Amino acid sequence: MIAALMLMAALAADPVAAQPLPQAEVPAPSLGSIADADIREYAALAGRKIAGQPVGGPYATADKLLLLTRDKNGYPAIATSIGMPTRQSLPPPPRGTLAIIRLRQKSETIVPGPSADDRAFVAANKLPLFVVGEWARPAPMWEVAWLDDAVRFRTIGEVGEIGPWQE
Repeated sequence: MIAALMLMAALAADPVAAQPLPQAEVPAPSLGSIADADIREYAALAGRKIAGQPVGGPYATADKLLLLTRDKNGYPAIATSIGMPTRQSLPPPPRGTLAIIRLRQKSETIVPGPSADDRAFVAANKLPLFVVGEWARPAPMWEVAWLDDAVRFRTIGEVGEIGPWQE
C-alpha cells in the first residue's frame, strides 16, 4: 500500500513520467485456426493412445471423436469422447471446443490423409481437426486447419513434431 502511494506521488511530481508509454505495434490477427502447440502435442499423445481400442455402442465400425478443451488450470483436456458412423459428417462442435481428434478405422482416400469430409468440416467451422489413422501402427496423424483462407493439412509425428503444410 505504501509503495503504491509512493509511486502515485512520484508520477504526480514528474509530469513527464506520467505520459503514457508508446504503444507497441500489435501484430495482425491470425489468418487461420492452427491449434496451440500444447493442444497439438496433447492430441498426438491422446489420439494415438486411444487408437486401436474398441468402440462401445450401437455402431460396429465407428470413428472415435475426442473434443478437446482446457481444464480449469488451462491444460489441454478431453471434454467429450463419442463414437459416430464412419461415413457420417461431423456436426458443428459445441461452444468452447478448441480442436477435435477423429480416429478413423480405415483410410477412405487412395493416398492416406484427411478426407474431403474432414476438409469440409474445417472449412465450415474454422476449427482444427486432427485425423488419426487406426489402420496402421504407428498410427499416422494429420492436422487439418483453416490457414490463409484455405484448408491445409500437415503430418504430425509420434510425439508432436510437425511436417510442412500441404493443400
